[in-house]
Amino acid sequence: MSKDRLYLYDTTLRDGQQTQGISFSTAEKLRIAEALDGLGIDYIEGGWPGANPTDSAFFEEVGATRATMTAFGMTKRAGRSAENDDVLAAVLNAGTPAVCLVGKTHDYHVTEALGITLEENLESIRASVAHCAGQGREALFDAEHFFDGWKANRDYALECLKVALDAGARWIVLCDTNGGTLPTEIGRIVGEVIAGGIPGDRLGIHTHNDTESAVAGTLAAVDAGARQIQGTLNGLGERCGNANLTSLIPSLLLKEPYASSYEIGVTREALEGLTRISRMLDEVLNRVPMRQAPYVGSSAFAHKAGLHASAILKDPSTYEHIEPEQVGNRRVIPMSNQAGQSNLRRRLAEAGIEVEKGDPALARILERIKARESEGYVYDTAQASFELLARDELGQMPEFFEVKRYRVTIERRKNKYNRMVSLSEAVVVVKVGGEKKLSVSESLDNAGSDRGPVNALSKALAKDLGPYQHAIDDMRLVDFKVRITQGGTEAVTRVIIDSQDGSGRRWQTVGVSANIVDASFEALLDAVRWKLIRDCGTAA
Repeated sequence: MSKDRLYLYDTTLRDGQQTQGISFSTAEKLRIAEALDGLGIDYIEGGWPGANPTDSAFFEEVGATRATMTAFGMTKRAGRSAENDDVLAAVLNAGTPAVCLVGKTHDYHVTEALGITLEENLESIRASVAHCAGQGREALFDAEHFFDGWKANRDYALECLKVALDAGARWIVLCDTNGGTLPTEIGRIVGEVIAGGIPGDRLGIHTHNDTESAVAGTLAAVDAGARQIQGTLNGLGERCGNANLTSLIPSLLLKEPYASSYEIGVTREALEGLTRISRMLDEVLNRVPMRQAPYVGSSAFAHKAGLHASAILKDPSTYEHIEPEQVGNRRVIPMSNQAGQSNLRRRLAEAGIEVEKGDPALARILERIKARESEGYVYDTAQASFELLARDELGQMPEFFEVKRYRVTIERRKNKYNRMVSLSEAVVVVKVGGEKKLSVSESLDNAGSDRGPVNALSKALAKDLGPYQHAIDDMRLVDFKVRITQGGTEAVTRVIIDSQDGSGRRWQTVGVSANIVDASFEALLDAVRWKLIRDCGTAA
């Protein structure tokens, strides 16, 4: 049976950039576009040329792509011809094979927001699409506020679509701009649009996530006959975000009835890079990946309960809907005081530590975990620290180096601009292979740039580890979380550190102390030691 083709249209670089607090540089946009192209996306919307220098520079610099590069803009303004509209000209001047134009389809927005007549708006749509198609471009019409417009005045909303189609638009994209239309309603309306004369193989869907149902709404549109899917990586987008392609793509490839009914440009092999691409985007944005993200989150295949972990040992499908490797993710068996020996053995095996069933060391490790958690430690997220604890109990912890002492001082003083700044200085003395090494590092906070004593300690510790230095040169701290676990005079501080290396590998460590600096340094030490075990194996 032949499969219908679905076309994936990514708007991370345009609609995704409308996310609060996000602004891509040209270099970042080029990097994201390269990843999208490698994944197998059909259309990449690069931005709105002429709207800002970054978008214009992107279109000048982007090279050839397998995907159809698309420039975004709006239909011409009333009172001007399409040929003499400078905004429309800027979009065409980007030279992209495809052009996506947004236009009004809700009568209220036409008369109130634009302040023009319904007929003038229809003419703007017709003339703009015809002008783009006449220049040999693949024209797309984004029907803004379509679902609200359909409910208010379906005859006019449908007429807008027909005008764009007749003018030469390849795709008519139905936009749930306010994100308030629920999936059942989206499916019904898409079906009515097709029945009204717009072919399903010319229809696209663009949903927003204001009701946490953008992915479901998109699938409902596909079920009803739409054949282009618009969305963003990691669900970026204005307000609550857009339909998340990071969730949609694996659902289309791996879930029924979509897997057997439709074909998309992303292959099963390319899908194995999805988690890496998702985390690359978060790295570009300098934000922590969402652990609970479907398919690609670090907790997406985490099994904490002992009962679950025991079943996973027998058959992973008991508590997993797909194999994590299919999307480039991995199974995690977190450690906590809820863990049983099956859970523990599985987690140890994943770390490359084989322990026979019934080994007395298993009970000792569990007791040590429970005792440590009563002091404020947590191991369900700090997997690397758990592994080091287990190795220590099993006598498998290499002694790469020994910390002899460390000191941190903080000084407040005025800089040359007469502003008060903080200067943190850290001194760390380690013993490596019988030789003592003293390292000093400074960290200056002069603009609220998240510098301080922990940053200074991290740099000092990683400055000179002799024969192991090569293994930690690509290591960096990417997240730092602090929590006070008790109150009053008994208060202790728990620090969780996320570290990452040049390969994209990420790991978490924990430290606990009444002193935040001591807790931080403990977590830093664990992070370095775990990296050395992975890259050096045993001490030199």
